[in-house]
Amino acid sequence: MAITVLVGVQWGDEGKGKIIDVLTEKVDVVVRFQGGNNAGHTVEIGKEKFVLHLVPSGIFRRKATCIIGNGVVVDPLALEEEIISLEKRGVKIGKRLQVSTRSHLIFAYHRMMDAMHEGSRSEGKKIGTTKRGIGPAYADKMSRIGIRALEMLDLKRLEKSFREHAEYYNKIFKAAKIEQVDTDAEWKKVSKAARFLGKYVTDTVLTINEAASEKKDILFEGAQGMWLDVDYGTYPFVTSSNTTTSGACTGSGLSPKYIENVVGVIKAYTTRVGEGPFPTELKDEMGELIRKTGREFGATTGRPRRCGWFDAISSRYSCMVNGVDRLAVTKLDVLDMLPEIKICTAYRINGKKTTVMPSDTEDITAAVPVYETMPGWQQTTSNARSFKQLPKNAQKYLKRISELAGSKIGIISVGPNRDQTFYI
Repeated sequence: MAITVLVGVQWGDEGKGKIIDVLTEKVDVVVRFQGGNNAGHTVEIGKEKFVLHLVPSGIFRRKATCIIGNGVVVDPLALEEEIISLEKRGVKIGKRLQVSTRSHLIFAYHRMMDAMHEGSRSEGKKIGTTKRGIGPAYADKMSRIGIRALEMLDLKRLEKSFREHAEYYNKIFKAAKIEQVDTDAEWKKVSKAARFLGKYVTDTVLTINEAASEKKDILFEGAQGMWLDVDYGTYPFVTSSNTTTSGACTGSGLSPKYIENVVGVIKAYTTRVGEGPFPTELKDEMGELIRKTGREFGATTGRPRRCGWFDAISSRYSCMVNGVDRLAVTKLDVLDMLPEIKICTAYRINGKKTTVMPSDTEDITAAVPVYETMPGWQQTTSNARSFKQLPKNAQKYLKRISELAGSKIGIISVGPNRDQTFYI
């Protein structure tokens, strides 16, 4: 497998957790390189279902070292809770988890600031943030006032930094006439979490580069998707980090020269959570049918996902930016019973037809999809274990979306379980 980056090609929620779990069977190191606990990866093993928010999905493979890289913003309370929950369910973590000394931390005042910002936005301007404090934590990082995980190794230093920052934010909250941080109560929680997490904090840049020099198999695990990237996504309706392939290097400390493969995870249709443009969104019974059949509800928030047809325009652009070598197509089985399936092959924007994804979010909002219709297969695919075992029309559909996206398909998933995934 060598060194591989796995990214979401759409707006997140493509089923990356499931694909990561499958790929990590023979992987030595799994690295989460961006985002925070605003994203969730769902992994189903047998009859058990796990939802991860910060811990890399490789934690279910006993030989894998799992790293939370420097590009991640870490809520220490959330991470402590997640580790304890996993251990209670029989997942042995031990020394297999590492947290970068350079990861920035999220605290109560970040979450409160996040909620304040979102609450102040008028209708139509709301981002749809999870209010987990991700954006404000990244803002502190860029403003060079953030607190890093390494401070959890020195509680006196951490307390001083925490109290200073809480006081700074409380002045803002007071001026806005909203609830302020109870510094003493929050510090009690933070100090407890810091004591618990201290054993995991280390310079992960050394771990990753040592593994690369020893020719070990490394998988970089992205959260969210390309169209939520802060630079390339539908700005401002985006997350606060780089969700694309390039983010794997800045978020981990590994040189780009080591990256050998890029796997782009993509649904057989399209979904989006939160606000922002979504050209192929179905606001009718078909959209509701896809949502219900695909169990399309956010892993972190439980919010219903917006559902729509496959968008070849956004997918092709995403594959280009990420340098996708192979696509992993998920949830093909959700389309099993449909008599016909549509694919967006172009947009009409203000009367003009285009096959190029606009960079202006207002243009994407105005885009009217131009569809190509293909016959459905109306047969179950969940028992297929090879491309040849799929119905002919399912094969034709996959070949068409591969052609339109400009990337070959390497993996197909036809259900939530590990054995419902096969390679081409």
